Amino acid sequence: MREAWITGIGLVSALGPDRETTWAELLAGGTGIRPLTLFDTTGFRTRLAAQVDEASLHLPDLQREVARHTTRASRFGLAAAAEALADAGLPAGGPPRRWPLVLGGGTAGLFEAEGFVARRLRLGARARGLTEFLEVPQDSVADRIAQVFALAGERITVTTACSSSTISVGLAAEIVCAGEAEVALCGGADALCRLTYAGFNSLHAVDTGPARPYDRRRKGLSLGEGAAVLVVEEATRARRRGARPYAKVLGYGVTNDAFHMTQPEPSGAAWERTVRAALADAGVDAAAVDYINGHGTATEQNDPAECAAYARVFGERLPRVPVSSLKGALGHCLCAAGGIEAAVTALAVARGVLPPTVGFGEADPACPVDPVAGKGRPASPRVALSASFAFGGNSAALVLEACA
Repeated sequence: MREAWITGIGLVSALGPDRETTWAELLAGGTGIRPLTLFDTTGFRTRLAAQVDEASLHLPDLQREVARHTTRASRFGLAAAAEALADAGLPAGGPPRRWPLVLGGGTAGLFEAEGFVARRLRLGARARGLTEFLEVPQDSVADRIAQVFALAGERITVTTACSSSTISVGLAAEIVCAGEAEVALCGGADALCRLTYAGFNSLHAVDTGPARPYDRRRKGLSLGEGAAVLVVEEATRARRRGARPYAKVLGYGVTNDAFHMTQPEPSGAAWERTVRAALADAGVDAAAVDYINGHGTATEQNDPAECAAYARVFGERLPRVPVSSLKGALGHCLCAAGGIEAAVTALAVARGVLPPTVGFGEADPACPVDPVAGKGRPASPRVALSASFAFGGNSAALVLEACA
């Protein structure tokens, strides 16, 4: 039976431009949620976000014309892909390789397009810069990564809001396990823009301070941006070339609750189906799960509904299963969130340390979980769940296992 191993990880976040910086800052309890400088936030409910320091990115060499038309979201994706390939010990150049690329896609080049619109409103027909619309389509980040790294396999962009890149990892693993490819790249990239920032502010879904997942005092989420790219490789091939695996992708589940565009189904029954679907696909019992990387948006409705779903699945074991949310440290990175969380879950499984829920301080009876408060906690998780519960009811969960 074929197995899908994660053999390379690349990360870009508000905590750092690469995997190791992000991981170290995360375990130390750091947060990237700060005053937003990317655009003017005057008049918004919050003025905070987890913004990437673009000047620190480790980008591959780009041809001048490519560099000129590459957006923030694509630069995040390119930096993460370069790091993932190097981490896996795989070539980042040379002749085309028929490796599939499956990415969660969100805002893409919308921030740059907003800049053109602003100039057009100010200057009228004299405004120049229509090329800023080249990367507006949501598949443009995947197109750019495939172009730069000569990836000639299937190219798939998943856009299901916050579960997009969770699904991308599961789909890539499915492709590998089906024998359709020996190597696949997956994950997601998303960048802040005025539209999403205004949208979440208008919904009153944001906190005026940094997000506090699972905390009794939580008032809403903090938006973020970043990217994760994971190399998923067939285990026999990985062993043959001496690759070091982080974790095995056992399975994934995808459901839709058909309840509401922005509100979760409050009983937890809908998200319970997502988790059980992932466990069934993985072929493991709920009793085997010993760590959950949760969705944990810190909104008043989402956190209790999420914890209710876990209670329905794990029963009285739940208080003994550590559950952490990364969104108090990295913000909610929207279509990139699930990929970033899957990458961090794989690191936790491989390195025996659980990331903390930054921002948590006061327990809430409606969220009866162990939130890994403070800093990173040494542990030995064997089977881990990474869950994403998205707008529109588009939910997904991954099951990862430590490699023997």
